Amino acid sequence: MSRRVVIVGAGPGGLAAAMLLARAGARVKVLERQPRVGGRTSTFDLGGFRFDLGPTFFLYPRVLAEVFAACGRRLEDEVELVRLDPLYRVAFGQGGALDCTPRVDEMERQLAALAPADAPALRRFLADNREKLERFKPCLEQPFLGWSSLLSRRLLSLLPLIRPHRSLDDELRTYFSDERVRLAFSFQSKYLGMSPFRCPSLFSILSFLEYEHGVWHPIGGCGAVTEAMARAAADLGVEVALGEEVQEVLVEGRRAAGVRTAGGVERADALVINADFARAMTRLVPGRLRRAWSDEKIARARFSCSTFMLYLGVDGRFDDLPHHTIHIARDYAANLDAIERTRVLPEDPSFYVQNAAVTDPTLAPSGRSGLYVLVPVPHESPHVDWAREKARYRRLVLDRLTQVGLPPDLERRVVVERVITPDDWRDAHDVHLGATFNLAHDLGQMLHLRPHNRYQDLDRVYLVGGGTHPGSGLPVIFESARISSRLLLEDLGLEVPAAFAPGPERASLVSEGAEVTS
Repeated sequence: MSRRVVIVGAGPGGLAAAMLLARAGARVKVLERQPRVGGRTSTFDLGGFRFDLGPTFFLYPRVLAEVFAACGRRLEDEVELVRLDPLYRVAFGQGGALDCTPRVDEMERQLAALAPADAPALRRFLADNREKLERFKPCLEQPFLGWSSLLSRRLLSLLPLIRPHRSLDDELRTYFSDERVRLAFSFQSKYLGMSPFRCPSLFSILSFLEYEHGVWHPIGGCGAVTEAMARAAADLGVEVALGEEVQEVLVEGRRAAGVRTAGGVERADALVINADFARAMTRLVPGRLRRAWSDEKIARARFSCSTFMLYLGVDGRFDDLPHHTIHIARDYAANLDAIERTRVLPEDPSFYVQNAAVTDPTLAPSGRSGLYVLVPVPHESPHVDWAREKARYRRLVLDRLTQVGLPPDLERRVVVERVITPDDWRDAHDVHLGATFNLAHDLGQMLHLRPHNRYQDLDRVYLVGGGTHPGSGLPVIFESARISSRLLLEDLGLEVPAAFAPGPERASLVSEGAEVTS
């Protein structure tokens, strides 16, 4: 008799788990409160323009390719991925810019023009991080369910390599002396919602991943990826119920027995939670059943920054502006201090602009451009009243866009617009505190100190997504789905398919044609 699994949330982690569990023979139903799949990795239409809600690019697609391959499919048959060059432009408020490219000779030339002393260190940085990723990768593919997980010979041998006492910026100082160059290789810590001055040195692998394995654009936006996953899941027999909000986790003794929605009760042999971790726990699970993650512990936890968003449908094209542009504030340390410590709005903000029309004609009408603008800001803060600040901050951000080459009359060209504040992330999208990148990734909230893939306090509950191990970011979210799916199948006494195995064992089972290579 097959076992029934209910998955709360149709984000990328929930959809990956649905595919894997259905492939292994479980009966799977996904409950999603929104009217579309994808969670923050979804797209929306606005007056003929198509925008990604959250993530706008794809890193290290090999992990998702392996998920598809384990389910008998090829990722490249489902989604068209375009590798970008340049990866992005980094524009410095201090002056200067880099059109960052995976072509190492050209990247060295650009570094030599900006900071001559730093150019020779590029190849050493790439070589060191190639080794770091290769040796640390097995740790990202295994669950960390307690202190004993830290005592493995493999992890202990990595301590000299990952240097847990160093920040990311400290690590980069051993390669690059120019602050602008260090920022070009460390702004990626914002993918985790963290400052490079606080983020652990391990995460130098993020920029390495971009140069080594590419920054990819899915044609149709990142939502095209989750839509393809939903189609694959449905073909495997998964039922996806949209507009179906879970109200309560049903518990019998210490075991989750299902969930309650407005439509009734959905019983299950196991439950996978893909919703925002803190929001789901505090709303769906009674406090008496949450000793490891009580309300008090969640209140003490450290969460990422939030984001202020502008989605602008604009008349005209901007072909001199790359697909991705990152503008770094003149005083980046002060900018981050405002966001993380004093928790006020930075008046000289850093920001990111996506100009996808230069790559993907499907996202905007002919002769027009969809501009996606993201500004890191504090998560829910007593010092920021968005009801009062929204219009002012929109005006400030629009004025700053000239710093990356957009025209001063940009606002007059806007034909459609949507604005999202941290309050909107919290209220409309169920993101705890509006912290769009989930729990922070400092040393006190990584590995076994992060919410476990097999949830500690309730039997038959498993977590996937950015709020569990290994962490935030699409590749590791997909990895969380593989880890949690293996644990669930083992606990239910179901056979774990060989293609779900971690590391080299899995890679040998995935056909070459099913992998995205770079």
